[in-house]
Amino acid sequence: MRLRRVHHAAIICSNYEVSKRFYTECLGLRILAEHYRAARQSYKLDLALPDGSQIELFSFPAPPARPSYPEACGLRHLAFEVEDVAACKAELERQGIAVEPIRTDGYTHRRFVFFADPDGLPLELYESGDRQDDQEPNGPGGYGSVHASEGG
Repeated sequence: MRLRRVHHAAIICSNYEVSKRFYTECLGLRILAEHYRAARQSYKLDLALPDGSQIELFSFPAPPARPSYPEACGLRHLAFEVEDVAACKAELERQGIAVEPIRTDGYTHRRFVFFADPDGLPLELYESGDRQDDQEPNGPGGYGSVHASEGG
């Protein structure tokens, strides 16, 4: 078997309209397709990133909350690569989105920052390239308060 790339990540949201606005208007993802599945009382929204990877946004009636604190087994967070973490952080904050301080990965020396989607799913912006800054690495993997456990 030879995997080529991640095609999509699927996210279940508690409020479809709020999450649709967040992912399209705040994060700028492009809508590929939107379907309402009456038999399941569920929306499925296909969103595209510039590299061709996708996010599938689903709504279901009364989904259980995602356990993020403390962290549970399963998907830890979803990371997006950006050119300039500081500029993206400022853009999110202008939109009223709470963003953690910028940190530097102790292994790659690349800057990153965490924030959350409307349902509390941890999202990361990870800077491309080999940019250095004055900040100290945050230990193994460089993770801070969103990821309290050691080891990235």
